[in-house]
Amino acid sequence: MSEAAPPVRHRGVNPRAVVMVLAMALCFTVLETTAKWLSRTYPVPMVVWIRYTGHLALMLILFLPRMRLRLVRTIQPAGQLARATLLLGSTLCNFGAISFLPLAEVKAISFVSPLLVTVFAVWLLKEHVTPSRWAAILVGFAGTLFIVRPGSAMLDPAALLALGSAFCYSLYQIMTRRISGGDDPMTTLFYTALVGCVFMSFMLPHVWKMPVLQHLPFFLLLGAAGMVGHLLLIKALEIERASALSPFGYTQLLWISISGFLVFGDVPDLHSVIGMAIIVASGLYVAWGHRYVKDEEPESAIE
Repeated sequence: MSEAAPPVRHRGVNPRAVVMVLAMALCFTVLETTAKWLSRTYPVPMVVWIRYTGHLALMLILFLPRMRLRLVRTIQPAGQLARATLLLGSTLCNFGAISFLPLAEVKAISFVSPLLVTVFAVWLLKEHVTPSRWAAILVGFAGTLFIVRPGSAMLDPAALLALGSAFCYSLYQIMTRRISGGDDPMTTLFYTALVGCVFMSFMLPHVWKMPVLQHLPFFLLLGAAGMVGHLLLIKALEIERASALSPFGYTQLLWISISGFLVFGDVPDLHSVIGMAIIVASGLYVAWGHRYVKDEEPESAIE
């Protein structure tokens, strides 16, 4: 999802970028765990508003004094609006899904987004996809059937929200690719927060619930985890290819499983574990396991 300049080519995987992606995975785990915990008390749209408002406040405090007008100057306002709106839709669906379903299963379903991006790239960007990649995509979608299956607690309308999150995030990645290179990455990060905050502010009067003072640290944590996670991702992709970092992005599935167990007592069953493994394996093959042409950037779990 980064709009940074093309990464520097070198042998091996840049260790600094790996550390950043691992830290990003922890930040997003904290973000989703906190969102699920807060959604037990507050309406999901209010939790989403808190996430983007906290993000926006931190951007203004940390970057506006240094960047000034460069933070808000954009040459493609329509693209920034569309991109940020798609990410907002993904966040709404994701927070809605985790408010009803276990964290690990929702995260596993969301990891079909790199596979969806490949499908959309053929349709919208006219890219060529090899038969082996199509096979990996079909296998990955089959992995979701191990998680969402007849007789499972995951066979719930809320599971459609998880798929909706992956769908929106896939289009968000396509839009990111289309507008990349035009604006400063910090500007894009700023508009991500601004659009989410403004849109959700219109909905806020209809869902407002008076906050409890003791929950204020969790509100701040929600915004900080979202901003820092995306900032780490941008910095990592400035120095390394997304496909090279993809396996480290999948570590979030491990952390989210541990967090779900420790905080909410959720334990994935065998079918869910098999489905997670299939989805991750398919995503890794799409990112690493095929031959690609020069300058092609395979889809990954962290773009």
